[in-house]
Amino acid sequence: MKFTGNNVLVTGASRGIGAQIVKTLAAMGLKVWVNYRSGEAEANSVKADIEDAGGKAEIIGFDVSNEEAFVGAIKSIVEADGELSYLVNNAGITNDKLAMRMKTEDFMSVIEANLKSTFIGCREAVKVMGKKRFGSVVNIASIVGETGNAGQTNYAASKGGTIAMTKSFAIEAAPRNIRYNTVTPGFIATEMTDVLKEEVKDAFTAKIPMGRFGNPSEVAEAVAFLLSDHASYITGETLKVNGGMFM
Repeated sequence: MKFTGNNVLVTGASRGIGAQIVKTLAAMGLKVWVNYRSGEAEANSVKADIEDAGGKAEIIGFDVSNEEAFVGAIKSIVEADGELSYLVNNAGITNDKLAMRMKTEDFMSVIEANLKSTFIGCREAVKVMGKKRFGSVVNIASIVGETGNAGQTNYAASKGGTIAMTKSFAIEAAPRNIRYNTVTPGFIATEMTDVLKEEVKDAFTAKIPMGRFGNPSEVAEAVAFLLSDHASYITGETLKVNGGMFM
């Protein structure tokens, strides 16, 4: 794929979908900044894999829900590279409980980690990318933000909010030639889904028209497309990567 910019920051990139996103983007020629919060060893492993394959990578540790840390990290990237061309807000958490048993702090912890952090990243991207009047941001939401899900009121709110917020940023940033889009993965085969019992996996698979879980690489390719020059007239869009589970 063709990229006008040179570098990208991916949050929550030490494992799972985030790790695959940085590997895919590095293979396409971008310098990737691999964010982690606590998994420094995993982030270094991802960096080593990228460099062994001939790509360029740096790791950068910070908690995305800490505004000062996030702002400082972006400043450090710009000081090092002279720019930040692309941003993927991928970091997030879950804290599942039925709503009637969910404490306010359980709800807000997920909002802080998922929605607030994405807002910070999106806001800072306008400031930094606007100086060169170029950039692209992809926010990773979820099928749950589109459909809702029992036991995930907090997560659904954070991801549904991400979808709506992305559209607002897209409108505000379009005059500066900065694009904002969202990817909503369905059930993707990662460490998180590997621990599910086979009967649970079978029940979910039965609801997916394509009859299987997705692969992290399929999400990463969608992200790469939306970041790239090939999507230069796409902004405010939500790209579903869910095997037809929600259309």
